[in-house]
Amino acid sequence: MSGAGLLSCSKSTESKIEKKFTNADIQYKTELKTIYKIAKAYFKDNREAVVPNGELPIKLLTKSILLQETSDAVFRLGHSTMLIRLNGEYILLDPVFSERASPVQWAGPKRFHPTPIEIAELPPIKAVIISHDHYDHLDEAAIKLLAGKTEKFITPLNVGNYLVKWGVDKTNIIELNWWQSTNLDGLSLTATPAQHFSGRGLFDRDETLWASWVIQSDNTKLFFSGDSGYFDGFKEIGERYGPFDITMIETGAYNELWSEIHMLPEQSLQAHLDLKGKAMLPIHNGTFDLSLHNWYEPLEKISALAASHQVKLLTPIFGEEVAIKDPTPSLAWWREFILDSENLLALN
Repeated sequence: MSGAGLLSCSKSTESKIEKKFTNADIQYKTELKTIYKIAKAYFKDNREAVVPNGELPIKLLTKSILLQETSDAVFRLGHSTMLIRLNGEYILLDPVFSERASPVQWAGPKRFHPTPIEIAELPPIKAVIISHDHYDHLDEAAIKLLAGKTEKFITPLNVGNYLVKWGVDKTNIIELNWWQSTNLDGLSLTATPAQHFSGRGLFDRDETLWASWVIQSDNTKLFFSGDSGYFDGFKEIGERYGPFDITMIETGAYNELWSEIHMLPEQSLQAHLDLKGKAMLPIHNGTFDLSLHNWYEPLEKISALAASHQVKLLTPIFGEEVAIKDPTPSLAWWREFILDSENLLALN
């Protein structure tokens, strides 16, 4: 696992070298039998709560509200999009502001709620960090709007090519391999391993790297998982960089059929423990329908697991400020949307 972000070379039928990134522990392939099982599962889908049955609670943010405070904090804006205030600077993680996580805005997963803040209202951004190139993490429209108000864009290897194509100055992009770091005025940003894959089309599979991220100041450590299946890398990251004040861990869009690349809730909790986290903030849920579970299931399941393992869980409403040092546990705001007690009992 301690090797760098792995790049394999395979020879194509045209006798040219094709470079593909790979995982450290597995080579993830979508086999035909798996595709058939997934298609069958979606055909038989009979979920009761694909989307919320009402408007989700949101705390609206503005630039003036954000700039009133200087203390270190995180704000969950939706799905895996996080705004972090650290040392008085703002860092934006996987900014997705579009209506749909899709290459087109007339089809594909549609968001359940508006964003708590528009890009135009954001204060100047010190860094935008991207975990990988999938549409629910890399939003072309958002990048174009952020280009003029962001000091640096930090990405895994080759992801910066998209940003250049969308108008970001190449000198403002820093690409990192696994275990590589960059420093921005006292903030250390390190790309760490994840177990996933990449690609935005039919023919670009694994041509860009995917990563999790360690974000540090002099007295604060944060972890951002991006997308990942459970693997031994979390333990190594925890040994090298832990303990973390807050771990922002993927907990959603999971299924046994693709658990190698998206963690089940019990694995998300174990990842937090491996990382030596002090508090866990589950992400990758509550905004888009990307799996076969009810929309609120990830939050309910991780809530029960955290309680049984005495883990401090943070489940803020979108836009709510969460103090990084000694954060207050959140209310289970999603429970008002669960249709009946039988559904609640079935989850626990």
